[in-house]
Amino acid sequence: MADQRAPVSNQEVVKRIRTRNIILPVLIGLSVVIWFILKKFNTDSLGILNFNARSLLYLGLAFCFMLGRDLGYIIRIRILTEKDLSWSKAFRVIMLWEFTSAISPSTVGGTAVAVVFIHKEGITVGRSTSVVLITSFLDELYFVIMFPLLLMLIKGNNLFMNNSIMTGREWFFNELFLAAVIGYSIKLAWVLVVGYGIFINPEGLKSLVVRIFRIPFLRRWKEAAMNAGDDIVTSSVHFRTKGIKFWLRAGFTTFLSWSSRYWVANAILVAFFSVNDHFLIFARQLVMWIMMLISPTPGGSGIAELIFTRYLSDFVPAGPELIDSTTLAIALIWRAISYYPYLIMGAIIAPAWVNRHFISGRRTKKAGTAEKE
Repeated sequence: MADQRAPVSNQEVVKRIRTRNIILPVLIGLSVVIWFILKKFNTDSLGILNFNARSLLYLGLAFCFMLGRDLGYIIRIRILTEKDLSWSKAFRVIMLWEFTSAISPSTVGGTAVAVVFIHKEGITVGRSTSVVLITSFLDELYFVIMFPLLLMLIKGNNLFMNNSIMTGREWFFNELFLAAVIGYSIKLAWVLVVGYGIFINPEGLKSLVVRIFRIPFLRRWKEAAMNAGDDIVTSSVHFRTKGIKFWLRAGFTTFLSWSSRYWVANAILVAFFSVNDHFLIFARQLVMWIMMLISPTPGGSGIAELIFTRYLSDFVPAGPELIDSTTLAIALIWRAISYYPYLIMGAIIAPAWVNRHFISGRRTKKAGTAEKE
């Protein structure tokens, strides 16, 4: 039954991946940057950033970390589709997926249309839905495991307080910690619900979800809830019997993807400064992405720059009068490597992909209808 149901409408897909949607996240990001420049930027901070052969080498390494992230994603989606996606198809799917995530609010992401990307590359709707659901499960499981592990390894006041002289448990009341807890709670709930549905009792979870959405004020989403229940049952059929080797490979590529992304900031900082505590920078990167889950802006635009300039300023050796503008410059380099390339790749790939799978097919159908008339 799931294979007969389109995951989202074709019109929605075309609307979501229009290249003109790039304008909004770029404008939001630039607005924050301009606000920082007008309020706090000091041109003397540019003298702190020394661009030479060494810095260019480490900036290249930062870019390689992002390539490692994408490579991990590509390998993982081939594992989850049991290599029914070729390397070129897997590359297109991941680039389009990242593109739609970059132009969508973090609370929405590109997951909904990712089902269509995979389906249009030759995978049935049911399997496509299962692959996207398992991908999301593995991604969130990474955060669910790593966040408490980091809290055990790193003191909370080091992880959540900048240049802090606070002691004890005062970091519990820090807004960064509260934002991280909210984001983590959402991820944990998702992992528990989906994990229970896929590996323990899919039919039971589907029945519970349907009953919940029979409540009067939730009935408008009843059909979507039923579809979600069908997706969980379908995913359980596809993945419940997979062996330990399959899950170890999928888990390793997930670890590779996300860990590679978090080392980007380390490489950028090393390009210009002496860095001692790499693990703390890595940990703060992970916490930043948990906090960005609740960002209402496309791709976390504006929010990401704000969090970065505040959260990683400890590692920028500049005086009080230059710290904000220097950290802003580092944040811009970080976004230039970790975010804007996906907008560029999407702008290149998306038009041809939409034309091939939607516009050309529609024209052919209309031409065939005209000939019959």
